[in-house]
Amino acid sequence: MKDNVEFVTVYETGNVALIAVVKSMLDDGNIKYYIKGENLQSLTGAGSIGFGYNLAVGPIKVQVEKKNKSLALRLLKNVK
Repeated sequence: MKDNVEFVTVYETGNVALIAVVKSMLDDGNIKYYIKGENLQSLTGAGSIGFGYNLAVGPIKVQVEKKNKSLALRLLKNVK
């Protein structure tokens, strides 16, 4: 029987460039992650002027397994 894994959001941004940094840091920390909304930012065609992200879909969310939340937050604390 496969265990259910609970993911929690540890970082949100509208800056796609920061997502690359976040991925790299989580990879270095050997933390599995899921990027929610990364490919939806330009899909609606509404753009992101003034907010840094598409208002129709919201900011990009980086999620990790709940058991790794504290470590992920420590790794990402200086990413702005």
